Amino acid sequence: MYFINFLFIAISYLIPAQPNNGICGQMNNAYVAGEKIKYTIYYNVIGLYVNAGKAEFTIKESTWDNTPSYTFTAIGKSNSKYDWIFKVRDKYESVVDKKTLLPYQFTRQINEGSFHQKQEVLFNQKANTALVEGNTYKIADCTFDVISAIYAARNINYTNIQINDKVTLNFFLDKQLYPSYFKFLGRSEITTQYGKFKVIKLAPLLLKGTMFEGGEKMVIWVTDDENHIPVRIETPIIIGSIKVDLDAYENLRHPLSSLLEIVE
Repeated sequence: MYFINFLFIAISYLIPAQPNNGICGQMNNAYVAGEKIKYTIYYNVIGLYVNAGKAEFTIKESTWDNTPSYTFTAIGKSNSKYDWIFKVRDKYESVVDKKTLLPYQFTRQINEGSFHQKQEVLFNQKANTALVEGNTYKIADCTFDVISAIYAARNINYTNIQINDKVTLNFFLDKQLYPSYFKFLGRSEITTQYGKFKVIKLAPLLLKGTMFEGGEKMVIWVTDDENHIPVRIETPIIIGSIKVDLDAYENLRHPLSSLLEIVE
């Protein structure tokens, strides 16, 4: 089972919608360079959640062709106790324009069991093209990769969004363009292993695939404050289910005002 990789490929199973610029043209007000967020990934197959691995997301200042940019990095590792069963060491990285948040470059290094893959995508947002392994693919206006899409979505203003409204996005993965969306399910409170939070509840619509059952079964809870960091993700998979919980954070741009109580 791909316990770690699911965090990074979940977006690629979104059901296609009519494309528009739902998360485009927004100013970044959610994060700054230096932010680091860590997660624990749990796998459940017999009613008991087992610590399957860790994931870490970081932001660094960078430049691309003398243009100020951010480098978003996501690293996933399986629990060393279970490496003998299935060892995972994945790294995803996206270099984006600091102003538009659109990607210049996306790279991924996948090491999962006996499967190993390295891939680079170079985006030309003006020409609406993506270059992969010497081949050029057509993309839409305002196209993200899976990592830059996550960070761009953190800047959505939920003030005027109604229950069941859909926020759309275009992203490019595996040499294919995906026009997709997720659904706003409202506000609530949730208690995770870290603490009790005020949250915004979201549901991506998933296609059935090798891992996911499909439908509206994945739920993502993000902090109901200006940071909009995910604190929990839950989803059934073909065998069992997965839960991802916030473990630690550093250098958030805003106070974590959504945190109501820390779990001792």
